[in-house]
Amino acid sequence: MKVLVLGAGGREHAIITALLRDPAVTEVHAAPGNAGIARVVPVHRIDPSSPEQATGLAEDLDADLVVIGPEAPLVAGVADALREAGIPVFGPDAAAVRLESSKAFAKEVMAEAGVPTAEAAVARDLEETRAAMDRFGAPYVIKDDGLAGGKGVVVTEDPAAAEAHAAACFEAGSAVVIEEYLDGPEVSLFVLCDGAHTVPLSPAQDFKRIGDDDAGPNTGGMGAYTPLPWLPEGFTDEVVAAVAQPVVDAMARRATPFVGVLYCGLAVTARGVRVIEFNARFGDPETQAVLARLRTPLGQLLLSAAEGELDPDQKLRWDLRPAVDVVMAAENYPGTPRTGDEITGLADAERLPDVTVLHAGTAARPDGAGQMRTMTDGGRVLAVVALGEDLADARARAYAGVEAISWPGEQHRTDIARRAAEGRITIPAP
Repeated sequence: MKVLVLGAGGREHAIITALLRDPAVTEVHAAPGNAGIARVVPVHRIDPSSPEQATGLAEDLDADLVVIGPEAPLVAGVADALREAGIPVFGPDAAAVRLESSKAFAKEVMAEAGVPTAEAAVARDLEETRAAMDRFGAPYVIKDDGLAGGKGVVVTEDPAAAEAHAAACFEAGSAVVIEEYLDGPEVSLFVLCDGAHTVPLSPAQDFKRIGDDDAGPNTGGMGAYTPLPWLPEGFTDEVVAAVAQPVVDAMARRATPFVGVLYCGLAVTARGVRVIEFNARFGDPETQAVLARLRTPLGQLLLSAAEGELDPDQKLRWDLRPAVDVVMAAENYPGTPRTGDEITGLADAERLPDVTVLHAGTAARPDGAGQMRTMTDGGRVLAVVALGEDLADARARAYAGVEAISWPGEQHRTDIARRAAEGRITIPAP
């Protein structure tokens, strides 16, 4: 099987790493990839959000499967174009991507499917925003209705800050969704879908804010871990039955079948599981941890989904050890990141037992002597992933990898998976 992966981040590097473990996968290509991806598979410098360029490359390669990583190509209709060309693709059509690209649409589908979620109101001006804020009270949850790369949500006790975020969204031409605040820890669950059937992966938890103890602004994600020892037994089956399968069924009834990953962002509240949001692709950085543990061949699994042949009764195989990944970010991220700094210590980190370094914002550039150097080229630069005998061991191994790597201005959180490793995460009592 020859597979083309579209995207340039750590999520795509994780997908490629897992695909290379599949004995049925004979060849993997990436477009456009990054410096780390280019070390393991051929990369192609195309615009992955161009339906014409993506389809042309897949045809030139005679790809058996195309896997779309980021949301932008999905919104641009790349999956639609590939399907029209007769190429199996893992990723939803543009119409189905509205589950991610419009939070208002997602709420509509959830209402139709009877899916438990936070009460919400859509606002298109500040008057409507204030009315909804008065209705739900503090903490105020204000979400950009459109795509925001995981950074379009503000949760605050300050009404002025809430209104300022809403005003910025309106100025950019977007509506906002105001929601009731959900108590309880958050969970990310990836569910593979073939338009009719669903197969869940292992639940994970990510860390969205830049600083320890969830301080500072939202980011695309600063680390993750899996599995979650504090979840109740049967949690995943409950989410599939109450959330994922009803949504897939609702999308099929709308003649917009969902093929790809339904990313269920969940809160485990005193009133039970509630959906925070959906994404239409693998999440980053949760993918890095989840796929590190997957032992079922990934290429065959994704091809089955693309061809409408998922077995909903299939029991996936997992490494029993937990996985932790820690994101290393550039100076000034999540603002405009500093780039162009040489990254040192990569080889030292990669030599550590059960540690993998996945690249995101990196580029390879020649130095004055003609030697290729790995440089920072984005906000989130690397994810250091480790497997361990328990969460504490996985954390220690991941952070040993982080300590081996450096560049000027590098920043990372020091508390990824710490509370879980210490047994300090609890679910609110009803």
